[in-house]
Amino acid sequence: VRRLFREQSTQRLSVQALETLAVVAYRQPITAPEIADIRGVNTSGVLGTLIERRLIKIVGRKRVIGRPFLYATTREFLNRFGLSDLSDLPKVEDMAEALGMELGF
Repeated sequence: VRRLFREQSTQRLSVQALETLAVVAYRQPITAPEIADIRGVNTSGVLGTLIERRLIKIVGRKRVIGRPFLYATTREFLNRFGLSDLSDLPKVEDMAEALGMELGF
């Protein structure tokens, strides 16, 4: 059991999972349809993986038709990425500048 747990915790996240995690981190609380609109692809499988790895959690339901789940990051997310709280996340503008990208929103 210990070996299985250790193997699961050292698995890397896919590019899709990292993109989805970034959207959740910067826009939380956020729904799956909102994430899909931002990323342009269905994210249901990726959200399941992130929940399974305890990086995001369901924090409620949005008060709109259909009452979709709202997702937010967890304490495990902060620990895994070496953050004390969400204010430690790099600013989107700084990251775009460092990568030589223009913001489109």
